[in-house]
Amino acid sequence: MLGTLLDVAPSLGLTLAFEDELWDIAEGGERLGAPDTVQALFTLGGDGTLLRGARWLDGHNVPILGINLGRLGFLTSSSATDFEEGVRRFARGDFVSEARMALESCALDRDGNERCAWRSLNDVVLHKGGFARVVRFTVFVDDEPIGSYSADGLVVSTPTGSTGYSLSAGGPIVVPTVESIVLTPVSPHTLAMRPLVLPPQVEVKVRADDGPEELLVTIDGQVGTTFTGGETLVVRRARSSVQIVRFPGTTFFTRLRRKLGWGGLSERDGDAAI
Repeated sequence: MLGTLLDVAPSLGLTLAFEDELWDIAEGGERLGAPDTVQALFTLGGDGTLLRGARWLDGHNVPILGINLGRLGFLTSSSATDFEEGVRRFARGDFVSEARMALESCALDRDGNERCAWRSLNDVVLHKGGFARVVRFTVFVDDEPIGSYSADGLVVSTPTGSTGYSLSAGGPIVVPTVESIVLTPVSPHTLAMRPLVLPPQVEVKVRADDGPEELLVTIDGQVGTTFTGGETLVVRRARSSVQIVRFPGTTFFTRLRRKLGWGGLSERDGDAAI
C-alpha cells in the first residue's frame, strides 16, 4: 500500500510525508512534521488510527481521509481494496469535508489546578479499573448539579462517539452533524439514571465522591490518566472541529446499515457479500 501511494502521488500532485514508524519502511517520501505543516492527513488502519490522527492535528483545520485496514472502519472512508481510487478522488477534489464536533477536557486536582488536558473526537470516559465496587460521582452541567450517579463509569461522548462505547453502554445514536454532548452511565446501579443528551455549548463537570481510591480517565479509548476522589473532570466542546472526508454517495445511514447491521441482520450480511 505504501508503495502504491508513493507511485501515484507525483501524478496527483501530492507530496507524501510519513510519521517516523512508517518513514522507516516506506523507502520514500518525507518525514512528517508538525500539524501546521500538512494540508491533508491520510490514516492507514482503522477507527483507532483515525482517532489518533485527529488528536495529533490538535485542532488544525485539515481534512482526514481514513483508509480502513481493519474490520469495522466505521469512521473511515476507503477500504484496503479501493484506497487508490479514494486517494485519486481526494486529489481531484471529489469529496466532502464533514465537520465533526470534538471535545476538550481536563483533570483538575484538589486545589483546582489543571494537571492534564486532552482533545477527543469520540469520548471521554471516567471509569474504575479492576475494582468490583461501583463508582459514586456527581455530575454538574454549567455548575448546576444534575444528579449523583452510582455506576461503573460515565461516558461523555460527541455525536461521532455515540456509536462507540456510549452505544455499547445503552446510549442513543446521534447523527454526527447534530451537535450535542451525550452522557451515558455505564451499568448504573439505579435504573432511573438514563443517558442524557445535552446542548453542545454546556460545560460538564464530574466529581468522584466515593468508590475505589483510584479511577481512570480514558480519552478515545487510547490515552488518559489516573483520577482520585476530590479531583474534577471538566469536559466542553472544543473550539475547532475535526474534518472527516466523505465521498458523494455514502451517508451516515448507509454506514449504519452496512457496519452495524442497522435495519436487520439480513441486510448487513447481504452488503458484506458485495
